[in-house]
Amino acid sequence: MKNRKEARWTRAVEDHQAPSHSLFDSPQTFCYAPRRFTARCDEITFTPMNIKDYLEQKRVEVDRFLDSVSPPATTAPTTLHESMRYSLLAGGKRVRPILAIAAAEAVGQPSPGLMPIACSLELIHTYSLIHDDLPAMDNDDFRRGKPTNHKVYGDAMAILAGDALLTMAFDLISRPDLMKGCDPARQVRLIQELAYGSGNMGMVGGQVFDIQAENQDIDLPTLQNIHKHKTGMLIRAAVRMGAIAAGAEDRQLDDLTSYAEDVGLAFQIADDVLNVTGTREELGKNPNTDAERGKKTYPTFYGAEGARKLADDCVARAIVRLSPFGPAADPLCELARYITSRKN
Repeated sequence: MKNRKEARWTRAVEDHQAPSHSLFDSPQTFCYAPRRFTARCDEITFTPMNIKDYLEQKRVEVDRFLDSVSPPATTAPTTLHESMRYSLLAGGKRVRPILAIAAAEAVGQPSPGLMPIACSLELIHTYSLIHDDLPAMDNDDFRRGKPTNHKVYGDAMAILAGDALLTMAFDLISRPDLMKGCDPARQVRLIQELAYGSGNMGMVGGQVFDIQAENQDIDLPTLQNIHKHKTGMLIRAAVRMGAIAAGAEDRQLDDLTSYAEDVGLAFQIADDVLNVTGTREELGKNPNTDAERGKKTYPTFYGAEGARKLADDCVARAIVRLSPFGPAADPLCELARYITSRKN
């Protein structure tokens, strides 16, 4: 017999059918108002979820933990640690660690070591941004409204700061004091997920594809492959790692993986659109850089409005995939919507 929460959720979604799994089909929009469900005696109270409050709370928790585990700038070698902290603590949305936390919450089981797991993703992401901004790659002067790392500390120190953040990520999720209570086999699996999502078969491989596509007349499947790896694989790792940390069953992990793949694509499409439509003040970096580097993006193929519609379709599909989790997945639903509504 279903428990009360499952029964309530079933009533909310039983009239909706999952959309087509084809990437570019227009899915049936899954319409509901995200709720916090509270059973009180014989009545149910519905409180709308505030995603801004949720994101801010989790961002503060992530920032606090990152600050606590990062060596002070006064630690030798001082320039290295100053450079690392300059980029790591420069702000940012913290989408990847928050996705990991929200995925664990959707599964609903205790998740030992969840904060170091989540923050290992932000360390990887920050290292990739530092290296992306280098003259040999994207040659960007600004990131998050500040001069890029190499503009402040030089190319060599920026490279080393990125290297240090990368290795620190694996230190974080392998430390017994931080991962206390995590099953060793599960911990090894988490480390493997992070390596796969960020390495040659994941994010780094996507960066290679991206560089090789500059000033090339690529087709849409090639663009999809670039973004599946460059952006999508670390987002996929974030959601999977949160789910694995919480002991997700195979079916739950499959559903969350599909959600992550849809959200990863939506995230990159939104980035492509913002690069065309955003301002320096909104983005914290220069706009229109993709066109300047001869990169084809989703607006190249669909136009800005068509690309926005495609991103919205991905989000709608992602939300439907969460229906088995009930209201515990509300944060993931709202994170998907936030990804296409953000301004940076």
